[in-house]
Amino acid sequence: MPLVAMQDLLQHAHRHRYAVGAFDLINLDFLSGILAAAEAQRAPVILSLAESHFAHFDFELLMAATLTAAQRTPVPCAIHLDHGKTLERAVEAIRWGANGVMVDASHLPFADNCRFTAEVVAMAHACGVCVEGELGYVPGSCGVDAERHPGPLQYTSVEEAQAFVAATGVDCLAVSIGTIHGRLHGLPQLDFERLAAIDRLLGLPLVIHGGTGLSEEQFRRLIELGVTKINYFTALDDGAGATMRAAVAEGDMACSQISSGVRRAVQSRCEQMIALWGGNGRAAEVLAQCRPWREVEHLVLFKPEASASAEAVAAQFAEGRRALAAIPGVRAVRVGHSVRDDARYSHAWLIRFAHEDVIDHYRDHPAHVAFADQRFRPLAPDRLTTDYRLD
Repeated sequence: MPLVAMQDLLQHAHRHRYAVGAFDLINLDFLSGILAAAEAQRAPVILSLAESHFAHFDFELLMAATLTAAQRTPVPCAIHLDHGKTLERAVEAIRWGANGVMVDASHLPFADNCRFTAEVVAMAHACGVCVEGELGYVPGSCGVDAERHPGPLQYTSVEEAQAFVAATGVDCLAVSIGTIHGRLHGLPQLDFERLAAIDRLLGLPLVIHGGTGLSEEQFRRLIELGVTKINYFTALDDGAGATMRAAVAEGDMACSQISSGVRRAVQSRCEQMIALWGGNGRAAEVLAQCRPWREVEHLVLFKPEASASAEAVAAQFAEGRRALAAIPGVRAVRVGHSVRDDARYSHAWLIRFAHEDVIDHYRDHPAHVAFADQRFRPLAPDRLTTDYRLD
């Protein structure tokens, strides 16, 4: 499984001064094109799904496909929620397979941004998940990007950046130094002096949102000054659209014909960016130096006490599925019955954790403690509990 801890991936990039592409995807053509580029370049990659794009896809379904694709690719990758809006969305993303989350509170006053981001960090770190914070504000350009990211540009304060990281414990920080979301009109003037000061002060992986339209020289300078994650979407979207318009102009009418070139267009642009940002050829060293991201199966075998009715056991299962599935870091809750009548343990809970760190978090979570003490243990005095890493 080449999924790796996103914290480790970013730290590797930060140490070696290259940047990992966080390419937003909106369908399977984008997903396959991004991974084909990473595989061709033998490079690490971040598969990013932005809440601002949820109008284009069903988040749960596309996350399932993204997780499957990430588990079978030979290159190291991470799965990231981009521009989440709520703590609940971050919990949901982790449940469906993300190992990095960004819940954007950059539009809030500094104290509120700190408080909200720290809450996300506490939840996500208990699940082993990487958290990106944002300080300053990167607005959108004309059209839909202006609607998704309204408001004026606000540069990241060097002094506030240090206080923000100390208050929240984020793993990486998105900074505002002059980029915008969407299409650029002309080359932006980036505040490299500000970025250099932030890099010197924090020594933390930095993130740039709004990567489309920057020059090669600007990208190189950003990476020299600590940028290790670059969000990139608009150029992919525009390239895919141009490919489809060209197909229509040539007389293609069927949807399959019109969209057939999207994957190649996405792959081509991603390959260019990966090579420019220095991630090409680094897959093997990343896999060797970063922790693999492995799920854990929490297994509880039990035999109900003799006086327990089948209805009582069924009611306990139904209550437990509701309560335990809501705990952050729990990916799935299943129950089962032995196929053999003479089995020592006739019933089972099979609970999938997103990561090994969830074991302690789950054990001590109030919802689990209440269910175990009040409902499960009195009904199941004969039980066995263990945890398995999924290889």
